Formats: sequence, structure tokens, C-alpha cells
Amino acid sequence: MPIQDLKVQISTLPEQPGVYLYFNGAGDTIYVGKASVLRDRVRSYLSAHGASPRIDALLDDVESLEIIVTDSVAEALALENNLIKHRAPKYNVLLRDDKNYPYLQLTTNEAFPRVLVSRRVQRDGAFYAGPFLPTALARKTMLLTHRLFGIRSCNEVITGCRDRPCLEYDIKRCLAPCVANVCSQERYAEAVEHTRMFLEGRNHELLITLTSRMTQAAKDEHFEQAAEWRDAIRTIKALRHRQQKMSLPTLGDRDAFGMRLGPAGVVIQVFQMRRGRVIDRIELVADTDELRDNREEYIVQIAVQQFYEARPAPPEVLLPTIIDDLEAVEDWLSERAKKRVHLSVPKRGNKRALLELASRNATIGYKARYSEEVVSHHAAMEILRVELDLATSLHRIECFDISTIQGSDTVGAMVVCENGRMMRSAYRKFKIRGLVKGQKSIHRSSSSSLDSVVGKPDDFSAMHEIVFRRYRRLLEEGGPFPDLIVIDGGKGQLSASYAALEELGLSNLIAVGLVKKKEVLVVRDRPDPITLPLANEALLLLQRIRDEAHRCAVTFHRRTRTARQLRSALDSIPGVGSQRRRTLLTRFGSVAGVRRASREELMTVVGARVADAVLSYFAAAR
Repeated sequence: MPIQDLKVQISTLPEQPGVYLYFNGAGDTIYVGKASVLRDRVRSYLSAHGASPRIDALLDDVESLEIIVTDSVAEALALENNLIKHRAPKYNVLLRDDKNYPYLQLTTNEAFPRVLVSRRVQRDGAFYAGPFLPTALARKTMLLTHRLFGIRSCNEVITGCRDRPCLEYDIKRCLAPCVANVCSQERYAEAVEHTRMFLEGRNHELLITLTSRMTQAAKDEHFEQAAEWRDAIRTIKALRHRQQKMSLPTLGDRDAFGMRLGPAGVVIQVFQMRRGRVIDRIELVADTDELRDNREEYIVQIAVQQFYEARPAPPEVLLPTIIDDLEAVEDWLSERAKKRVHLSVPKRGNKRALLELASRNATIGYKARYSEEVVSHHAAMEILRVELDLATSLHRIECFDISTIQGSDTVGAMVVCENGRMMRSAYRKFKIRGLVKGQKSIHRSSSSSLDSVVGKPDDFSAMHEIVFRRYRRLLEEGGPFPDLIVIDGGKGQLSASYAALEELGLSNLIAVGLVKKKEVLVVRDRPDPITLPLANEALLLLQRIRDEAHRCAVTFHRRTRTARQLRSALDSIPGVGSQRRRTLLTRFGSVAGVRRASREELMTVVGARVADAVLSYFAAAR
């Protein structure tokens, strides 16, 4: 099952809250979920098969996994909601209802503003705060603004000409701006400003005042009022702890660049915030040997230039460090976006918090990409490059294997290892068609090993066929071509592979054979095989790739053989197609039942001509 291939990656996930994203083989996001503990939540999918048809379909489609770490579960919920709206993963559409989390809207576009619950942030001149998670917290906060600051809750048009205030004023939940003699517009505007400060989280002074009022009410034995102040303090503290870096309408449109630079390379994660919501996270990476300059200022500048080469920049871009040509880059971005773009390095506040969160995720991405296992893969590829005397570094290795039983149901498989990671989405399987068996093109090979197997339905011709078909397709698609081809076999299989490559004009590609049991490398230009120590990192890497190709080929062979064996004997009878086969099996229960049926019984089901064909077939088979 594909999800099982992610087991090693899942075991290294952090035990922190955040969001996880599943991708299919095409790189599309198919599911977005949130977790209070990422490792535990994602690990639960390893044993989730059979829970429901939808979960099974998701697990079968998963090819890769990414995570985004947040500071709290509330932030994870907000980010999950934003990513689902932006990416529309198909399994989220099936598995959850489509809703927004609530915001509080302070209608500052009115003369006498109110506080309302809103499901959408709009550019209407009002002030928005949130989202509030859980939803009940939004309504509690709205009621608190009525009780603390006297903000009105009615829909009445305020003119100040009303004779007397309503009941809300009598129970101290409204300042009554509807009566000019009771509350002037200036006084109400002051209450609105206090409400805005409260919703923005500037509530340290407010907590001191409320604590004093609660203490005094308790001393005066006004316990109900003291309980009200206590509940208000709890709500304010809850709001203070639930400040959202993932969704802050006051931040508008901006991007934040987080970076982690280490000895193995650099990982940059860009958090894209639109209309106050983080809607996407994009990762940029580069290995150390790809960096011309290791200075942070240079790397950040190059990242900004390359990132916005194909996309418009928002009005503000948050950077982890000041870049070299700051003004020139700002002018370039402004000209491309046709609006002023400002680059800044925030030192405090919500912008700094967003930047730090992007940097934390970049650090996690760096550890995942350049872990000890990945670094050892790079070392193994470098050892292999030296042993094979290659001029360029190895990044992509493709390995081929054949599976057959006495020439029956012969199949082939190819697996891909890129930068030490097996790329399941790039795997290919082949049913051997015998297209190259006995062709003259094989006779043109100068290899005596290959000449000796011309025209035989064996591993050599099968290997020739799958290598030919694979790289003929790559020529049509324009790549990517591998840095090294590994053939499971010895000189015969290797010669067959080179013959296929030469027919396609790809003799410049490098191929080696890995011989089973002996575990030696066969190279075309060397008379003797290369023997590596059993504990050598390069040999271990090649063995792992070869074993994966063998597993893939054997699994495909078993599936092909089983499918052939499951074909009904009725399929070989002239005149019996899929519809008549189902009809016969339904009427007589099995092939044995059809064999025992009389001509009259068969005629009632399929007619006289087909009944005679069925009887003739089984009579000849005796």
C-alpha cells in the first residue's frame, strides 16, 4: 500500500501541532488535515485501511507527504481551513462540510458601529478580528463587548432623537447612543475605540482593571457581579492565548520568507498570506554544491528574484535578513507588480511572529531533507561516482529487473531513485511483448554475449525490450534522463541494454549490471567486475534500489499470472463473450456446472448454436 512507503518519513515527524498535506503521484494535493500532534495523527493512517471506502481510496492515492508546523491547534485549524478553500483537495470535499470559521466584525463603516459575527472578511471599511475557534468563543466575545463597553446590539438607525433608551441600557449592556442626552457620539466613539483595542488583543490594561473590579465586588459581597467580572477575565485571557498568526485580517496581503541554511544546503519556505489568511506554503531548496555564495543576504535575494519571476509580488514581503540590493529589488518587484512593493525585516509584533513560523518550518524541512539518512545517500552516490570514474554527480538512478517463470507471463519493472529517495510516482511496469526477439538490430551488437542469446525468449531479449521502450518514450517526452542505469544481471543483460540504447542514439548514457549473490558491478568498458566491500555505502544503496526493482517486478508478475489463471475456461469457447459467460455461470453456478449441463439445458440459456459449441469444447478437453 502506498501509505506504507511513507513509514520512515512519518516516524521522523515532529510532535507539534500543525497541518499535514497528502499528494498523489501527479503532485496534486488530495487531502489536508490538522493535528495537535503531527506524528501521532499521521501515524494513525498506517493502520487505517478498511475503515471506510473513502479512507481506502485516499490511502491508495497517497504518494508523498508534507507538513506545516503551527504554534497551536487553533492556528492549525485556521490554516487547514484556508488551504482547503485555496487548493480544494478532492478528499476534503468528500470528508468534511465546506464552511468558514467565524470572525468578529466591528462595523466602523457606520456612524454608530456594532459588533457582528461574520463568516467572511470583506474590504468594506469595517474592522475584522479572528477567526475564533471554537465558534462559541466568537459569540462570547461579542456579548462581552456589549457588557464591557456598552456597544449596541440593535439594528436601529441611530439619530439620537429617541425619547428614552431601551431595556439594554437599563441592564448596562448599551450606552444608548439612540438618546443624544444620554450618550453623545463622541462618547460612543471612545467606547468603539476601546472595543477595537480589545479585539486587537491590546488588553493588558483591561485585565488589570477587571481584576480590580472583581476583587472589589467580592469584598462588597456582590458575588454575582464578581462572577461576571471573573468570566470576562477568563474570556479575555482565552482570547489572548488564541491570537492567530495563520489568519490576521490586519496583515492583509504579504509573503514571509523563512530560511534554514546548513552545511548540506538551504531550505526556504514562503508563506503566502492573502486577505489576512495564509493560503499556501511553497518550498525552495538548493544543495551546497549548487550555491555560488553561502551568504544569507545573497541567498535570500536570489530566492526573492526567482520566486517572483513567475508570479506577482504582494504589497509587502517579509525577509529574515536585509538583502544586498534592497532598493533595486524593490523597484524591480514594484515595476512587475504595477504597485509599490516593500521589503522589510520585522523585529516584533505579528509580522515577526509570522516570519518566525516560516523559519521554524524551514528548519523542519531542512532536517527532513538533509537528515543523516539523506546525507548518507549523498555520500553513497559520491562513492559510486568515484568508483565508476564519472565526471558528473549522480542524482537520478533508474534500475530495471525482469520477472518470469520458465518464460511464462514475463514482465519487467523500473524504479527510480532521486537524491537517495525512491520516487514511486516515476516507477514503470512492462508486459513483455516479444517485439525485439530475433530482430536484426540485436545482431548488429558487437557483444558475443548478446549474439549467443539472439532470438531466445529469455531475460536478455526481455531486458532489451523494456530498456528500448523506456528510453524511446523518454526521447518523445524530452526526459528527464538518468545519471546512471542499473541492470539487475550480468554481462548478457548489460549488453542487451546497451544494444537498445545504441539503437536509440543514447549510447552516452551510463549503465552497470549488479550481479545477484556475487554482488559485483559489471561495467562495459572494464574486463573485470568491480568488487565493493559488503558494508560499502554505495553497494548498500545499489542493493536497496535493486531489491525495490525486484519487489516491484515480482509483485507485477504475480498479479499478471493470477489474472491469467482466473480467466474462465468459458472465455476460450467461440461465441461465448463476457455477457454469455456471466449468464452461464449465473444459471449453472460454476464451470463444472456448465460442463455437466445437457444440450437442452444449455439451449434454454444461450441457444442451440452456442450450446453445441460449449458441448464440443468440453468434449475435446476430455
